[in-house]
Amino acid sequence: MEYGLRKVSSHCSISEMDDYDLSKLLEKPRINIERKRSFDERSLSELSIGLVRGLDNYEPAYWPGGRSGLNSPASSARNSFEPHPMVADAWEALRRSLVFYRGQPVGTIAAYDHASEEVLNYDQVFVRDFVPSALAFLMNGEPDIVKNFLLRTLQLQGWEKKIDRFKLGEGAMPASFKVLHDPVRKTDTLVADFGESAIGRVAPVDSGFWWIILLRAYTKSTGDLTLAETPECQKGMRLILTLCLSEGFDTFPTLLCADGCSMIDRRMGVYGYPIEIQALFFMALRCALALMKHDAEGKEFVERIVKRLHALSYHMRSYFWLDFQQLNDIYRYKTEEYSHTAVNKFNVMPDSIPEWVFEFMPTRGGFFVGNVSPARMDFRWFALGNCIAILSSLATPEQAAAVMDLIEERWEELVGEMPLKICYPAIESHEWRIVTGCDPKNTRWSYHNGGSWPVLLWLLTAACIKTGRPQIARRAIDLAESRLLKDGWPEYYDGKIGRYVGKQARKYQTWSIAGYLVAKMLLEDPSHLGMIALEEDKQMKPVIKRSSSWTC
Repeated sequence: MEYGLRKVSSHCSISEMDDYDLSKLLEKPRINIERKRSFDERSLSELSIGLVRGLDNYEPAYWPGGRSGLNSPASSARNSFEPHPMVADAWEALRRSLVFYRGQPVGTIAAYDHASEEVLNYDQVFVRDFVPSALAFLMNGEPDIVKNFLLRTLQLQGWEKKIDRFKLGEGAMPASFKVLHDPVRKTDTLVADFGESAIGRVAPVDSGFWWIILLRAYTKSTGDLTLAETPECQKGMRLILTLCLSEGFDTFPTLLCADGCSMIDRRMGVYGYPIEIQALFFMALRCALALMKHDAEGKEFVERIVKRLHALSYHMRSYFWLDFQQLNDIYRYKTEEYSHTAVNKFNVMPDSIPEWVFEFMPTRGGFFVGNVSPARMDFRWFALGNCIAILSSLATPEQAAAVMDLIEERWEELVGEMPLKICYPAIESHEWRIVTGCDPKNTRWSYHNGGSWPVLLWLLTAACIKTGRPQIARRAIDLAESRLLKDGWPEYYDGKIGRYVGKQARKYQTWSIAGYLVAKMLLEDPSHLGMIALEEDKQMKPVIKRSSSWTC
C-alpha cells in the first residue's frame, strides 16, 4: 500500500480518507518479538560501506517484562518510591488533554488553559510537544495512542504541501494538526499546519527527526517490530532522510536551517547550523539506521547514513565543542589563514568572543556551542541540543561528563529556581533589537530568550541517568515539585533564575505535565532509558582531547 499525493494546499484536510485507509494498520495486534541486536547497538564500523552483511549474533533488542534495551540497571529502589501527590494530578491533566479522531486517541493538545482569552494554536497537537506525552504513555504501558499518532502524522506527510505557490519537500512532517468535529454530519477532519500558519512561515525541521526518534522509542518499548517494518513507515523514513541527505553546495555535514525551525520557533539568531537541529539530526540518523530494512531501497540509505554519521560526529566533536582549553585556544587564534593546514578553519575572530563566556566557563566542564559557521560562533548554551547530544552519544562519554560538570558548576545560572534554562545567557538591549527584531515575547530572561522551561526536565533527567548522575536529576525534580502544581503547570518561567511564571505562559501546558511524569518514571525505573537513549559507538573516538575536564 503506497501513499498517494493529493493536490491540496498545505492546510491539509482529511475527512473520508477515501484515497487510502490505515485502519488495517491501526487494528494490527501488537506482538512482542525477540529480534537480533539492532543497528543502533552495533558499532558503525561494522556497518561501514561494503561490510554490511548478515544480522548474526546480535543481542535482543527487546527484553520481555518491560526493559527498554539500554544496559542501565533497573532501579533497586523501584518499589521504595512513594508517589508524590503531584503525580496523580499530572496524569489526570495529561489524560484531559487527549485528542480523539474517529474514536481513537491520536495525540495531546499543547495546552488546556481555559483561563486564557486567546487559544491561538495551543489547541493543536504539535509533533515536538507530543514526544514527552508519548514517552509517558509508553512507560505506563499504553502504547496505542503512540501508534495512532505515528500513523496519522505519517498519513499527513504523504500529502502534497504548498505555501503560497511554493511546494514543500515530500518528506516534510507537519508542525501540528487539529481535529475538527462536525456534530451534524458526525465526521472528524484532520487539519495540518506545515508552516504556512506558523510565526514567520517557517517549516519545522525537527518534526521529522522527532517522528523517527519516537518510532524507535515505540519499537523499543513494545517489541512491536511490525509497525516500523511496514512499507508505509519505511517510505516515511526514506522521505525524511531524502530531504536531509540530498547533495548540494554544502561543505559541512551539518544541516543549514532558518531561524524558528525547531523548539525555538521565533527569531532568536539560531539560523545557520543550530546545535538543536544537528543533535536531533544525528539521533534520527542513528534511529533510522536501527529501523531501516535492508531491502533494495533501504540498503542505499543505510550506506548514506553511515557516511553522514561519521562525518557529522567528527565535525560536531571537533568544531562545536567548547571547554576551558578550547576557549583559550580560540582566544589566541590567528585569522585570515589560507590553506588546508589552517587551525582557525572557520576564521572566527577572537574579538567576537563575548565577555560573559570567559566568566561562565569553569575549569572543569564544557558544552556544545549553539552554532558554528564561517566567521561566526554562537557561544550560547542551549539545553535541548546538549541533552540530545548526550542521549544520542554524539557526545563522547568524556564530553557528556563535562556537560554534567558544567551544569553542577553553573547551577544558579542554568537551573536556578526552576529547571531548565532553554538557553543562556539572554540577549538584551541593542543586541536584542537586532537579533529578535524587537520581539515583545522574547524579551530578556523570558520565553525563548533565557526563559526556564519545565518540559526540559525529562531531557535533563535522561541525560543525568545516562551519565550516572541521578542526584542532579533528583535535585532538579525537587525544585519543580515545589512550584509546578501550585502554579498550574505553566509553559515557562521568566527571570534570571526562573522565579516568575512567564509573562505570556499558558497554564496546564501539556508538555510541562508530561515532562515531569517522564522525569519521575525515568528516575524510579532507569531501564526506561533504553527507549530514548543510544549506546556509544565504540569506534567513534573523539578527534582530540582538549582539556583535563574530559578525563577528570
